[in-house]
Amino acid sequence: MRVPIIPAIPRPGLLGIYDLRLALFEPDIPQNAGALLRLAACLGAEVDLIEPCGFLFDDRRLRRAALDYAALVAVRRHASWGAFLAERDPRSRLVLLTTGGTIPLYRFRFAAGDTLLLGRESAGVPPFVHDAAFARIVIPLQPAARSLNVALAGALALGEALRQTGGFAPG
Repeated sequence: MRVPIIPAIPRPGLLGIYDLRLALFEPDIPQNAGALLRLAACLGAEVDLIEPCGFLFDDRRLRRAALDYAALVAVRRHASWGAFLAERDPRSRLVLLTTGGTIPLYRFRFAAGDTLLLGRESAGVPPFVHDAAFARIVIPLQPAARSLNVALAGALALGEALRQTGGFAPG
């Protein structure tokens, strides 16, 4: 089932605050998860952490990458993919970043309320996650390049989504 587009609603002084979400599917590398927590804190996005993770949530490498920004981000932990689906806002479109995507990042039209879904560093996401996505987008790379680091891909996609929806904080 396709979820309708949720229009961006400008809110002076609160732009970007929790309109867009980052969802991390079973992350393997604590440093990348920490960098994404820091990114979300700095840009005003909530994070959904879909477990199991390949590390303990209190891992020192996660804390080191997130620094003190982890305290500034709202993180919802979900025990499984099924729990994530049951607990998420059904109006939020799932936008999967994948090397197998069919829509280039710069051609996709983001909406406020989208959830940007990032896969595991080691294996991406399984077919049932692909099937649940509203859209599968790809960041075009040079022909010899396979993929970006998941934190870099998340930063590019969140930045583009915030640009399109007017969600960057004024400044």
